[in-house]
Amino acid sequence: MATLLLITGCTPRGDRGTEPNPGPTSSDVAVGRSTGALTVDGQQRTYRVYRPADLTGPAPLVLVLHGAAGTGRQAEESYGWDAEADSGKFLAVFPDGVRRTWNVDPDCCGEAAAQNVDDIGFLTRLAGSFGGLVDQKRIYATGISNGAMMSYRLACDTKVFAAIAPVSGTMINKCAGPAPLSILAIHGTADRTIPYNGGPGKRDNEGAGARRPAKIDGPAIPALMATWRSVDGCPAPQSTTAGSVTTSTATCPSDRTIELITIAGAGHQWPGGREAPIAQKALGLDAPSTALQATPTIWKFFADHPRG
Repeated sequence: MATLLLITGCTPRGDRGTEPNPGPTSSDVAVGRSTGALTVDGQQRTYRVYRPADLTGPAPLVLVLHGAAGTGRQAEESYGWDAEADSGKFLAVFPDGVRRTWNVDPDCCGEAAAQNVDDIGFLTRLAGSFGGLVDQKRIYATGISNGAMMSYRLACDTKVFAAIAPVSGTMINKCAGPAPLSILAIHGTADRTIPYNGGPGKRDNEGAGARRPAKIDGPAIPALMATWRSVDGCPAPQSTTAGSVTTSTATCPSDRTIELITIAGAGHQWPGGREAPIAQKALGLDAPSTALQATPTIWKFFADHPRG
């Protein structure tokens, strides 16, 4: 479900005015899968964590942001990050958006935007709340669709993340004076929800609706990468093609990289993700591309790009 920009469902909320709880510490994080909550701006925000059995700090942390209509649990079960954390020795964290959406811009998306939810506060606090278990120079964010757009906002509005990896996403938020960082974007040329060539997608409603605004009208993905190359002071990229996959890479100062992986014919999906044939047929979802395994590709990129 995270492959859609649908606006449904809900996440738990606390009472307004509740005192913030202190969040997890390294000793609180159980081995394997666990859940937790933080109270931010009077709302109870929930998340899932996967800690490999032999993980000791300081280790990398990867935030995995679901798409609209998704959840942290769905993202954990669909994209293979637990197994990747086992092999890569990092902490994987799967936050829940408010009513399954992230507040990217006043016009997107869903109730998170309509309520002006403090997702920046929640996600930065969550990323920094695991004490000595996490290496503060190796904090990363990835996500799909609305979650991918949220990763761009994190890149623009914080200095916490060493790199981001948006999948099937675009940038629609204001982004004044972002700090340089590494970016790996993965996008299909047949994406109708967030078109590769820019402009409004099939679920764009021009921000209409008090509860379900979804104005999704971003730049062409190659142009967006050019914008970030300018931020990082990068030279022109070099491209290689293998089958339906084209990789365009710019090697930038301070060991940063801006990279775009384009998958010809792929739609709005997480490449290499779990198939969901019933949901795909019933809801018109795009099947995951088999031309690329996005999760190990993203982790390798993250592992190669700590914050300088």
